[in-house]
Amino acid sequence: MSCGPTAQRRTLPSGLWATLSDEGFRLFFPVAALYAAFYPLLWVLALSFDAPFAKTVPPSLWHAHEMIVGAFGAALIGFITTAAPEWTDTEPPRGASLWHLLALWGVGRVVGFLGWEDVGLIGALADVLWLAGLVSWLVHLSLSRKTDRLLPFVFWLALLAICTAAGRFGFQIDSFELASKGIYLAGFAFLGLLGLALSRITVPVTNLVLDPTEETSPFRPHPGRLHLAPGLVFVAMLGEAAGLSDGVSGFLWCAAGAAFMDRVAEGFVGHEALREEILMLAGSSALAGVGLILFGAARLGAFWSEVSGMHVAFMGGLGLGTYAVFAVAGLLHTDQPLGLSIKTRVGALSLVVAVALRVAPDLGVDLPGPMYAVASLLWAAGFLLWLAEYWPAISGRSERVEDVPA
Repeated sequence: MSCGPTAQRRTLPSGLWATLSDEGFRLFFPVAALYAAFYPLLWVLALSFDAPFAKTVPPSLWHAHEMIVGAFGAALIGFITTAAPEWTDTEPPRGASLWHLLALWGVGRVVGFLGWEDVGLIGALADVLWLAGLVSWLVHLSLSRKTDRLLPFVFWLALLAICTAAGRFGFQIDSFELASKGIYLAGFAFLGLLGLALSRITVPVTNLVLDPTEETSPFRPHPGRLHLAPGLVFVAMLGEAAGLSDGVSGFLWCAAGAAFMDRVAEGFVGHEALREEILMLAGSSALAGVGLILFGAARLGAFWSEVSGMHVAFMGGLGLGTYAVFAVAGLLHTDQPLGLSIKTRVGALSLVVAVALRVAPDLGVDLPGPMYAVASLLWAAGFLLWLAEYWPAISGRSERVEDVPA
């Protein structure tokens, strides 16, 4: 995401709806933030960990699906439809094509939020269709521009679509073992996409922090790290599909987590490592890595459950990574310099604390009060703080209210 604050500003169309559909991030980042904020909050406080229309599918599976394919899925659409055209120097999808993607995504969310099993096949088809649409569009871009730069994303998006379809097929045939495996493998596929995205984002953002003039590129990480974390995640996923023993698969997941921890080292760039943009990107890798190591350790006999590791990896790694993309891309693609406001910083901290509170009981830390409720409130507050801060610029109504010098 190389668009910097000095890039030439494009005149936005008049009208809110036209502005929102002018680029993918303007439409899908706010939608993702709202869904990520309110769905878990309602799941805990209003639905009491239930799905209103669920009959046979455990509500926890619907919940996991909605967080991975629903909340993070909307963020993925916004990221891909914004970043891929920039990487290939092509026009991004605008207008009707974005609204069609939103409609497909929305059909899936109505079904998933309610656990509406009677029309579950419709929701499943809607989710697979928007994923397949992204894959086919990226393939078209790759062929038309004669580039292989997008092929890793094509691979991981296709894998995500396959895992999602497998999970939903398990819903349809009441095979909850298949459903569970498909859903958590979809989450791991998202971690593969996260590793790819971080490798593409971290370099230009770090260089922009180190040299705001963009005249030099002082940060050049080792190319061997580019696909290390996604590659080891894929190896571990193959182990899951092959039915390897808990001991072997546990070591594979620990190795994948270590690869994400290796990415954290890229954040050590001198005193600028304390810049919030770099801390958030490194923090996303750290939480993904810690979560995968906890998941692997559970397979190896640790006292906590595998679900605890998945919460750290998905809620923490994917959650903070999504937030970091929202914050950084939300500035650069609205022609603003780097430098995060107090609201944005507090929002990021809220997400991290929410993750800690969510997994604390699982790890034997006994804290007073309704921890799940507090965690869901802090999680929602994080994304809503981002939305409140960035909405004026994203909607085209004004620049940020509070600008912080880079």
